[in-house]
Amino acid sequence: MHATIVVAHPIHQSLTQEMARRVSEGIVAADAGHSAEIVDLMVEGFDPRFTARDIAVLAEEAAPSQDVLAEQARLDRSDALVLVYPVYWWSMPALLKGWIDRVFVNGWAYDYSPKKGLVKKLGRLPIHLIAIGAADRGTYDRHGYTDAMKVQIDHGIFNYCGAPVLTSELLHLPDTGAPLALLDRTEAIGRGVFGERLAECA
Repeated sequence: MHATIVVAHPIHQSLTQEMARRVSEGIVAADAGHSAEIVDLMVEGFDPRFTARDIAVLAEEAAPSQDVLAEQARLDRSDALVLVYPVYWWSMPALLKGWIDRVFVNGWAYDYSPKKGLVKKLGRLPIHLIAIGAADRGTYDRHGYTDAMKVQIDHGIFNYCGAPVLTSELLHLPDTGAPLALLDRTEAIGRGVFGERLAECA
């Protein structure tokens, strides 16, 4: 089985980038038949800007551009999608959000019209979310940020498309005391990407 790992961080040597690599290692180590591709949105130069053409695509008045079609084709070849990202202002980086805005569009991720309502189209694509926060868990929980992020991302984005969120991990660097603990946890998540929980979306 094949996983696509999307990472959004401008520094290749960052902890976030290393976490993406460790997820990949965990997936491959779990089974010799598994494969993983790391998609570095910064390196690939993906344009996250939602333009007038993207609005036309949303309204099904225009075809998606070639960069969007390429991303959709990549996900069509995938058996799982893993997102690895730092928390910026209690959400994901703008680059990753722009990727979702442009790629998960009407007609591909879902079908919606006032007459037929909503048809969710991504039930075949399990989602694994790995976010890293610079504040401790107590800060997130005290202000309701953890729940707010789950509502916004897990439910608001992926449930709307029917894509089952099998992993939703918000890892807190201050609580671990060292990056190594986060990396070990991330690799363990990778080992479970194609584990028993996959049966939930069969």
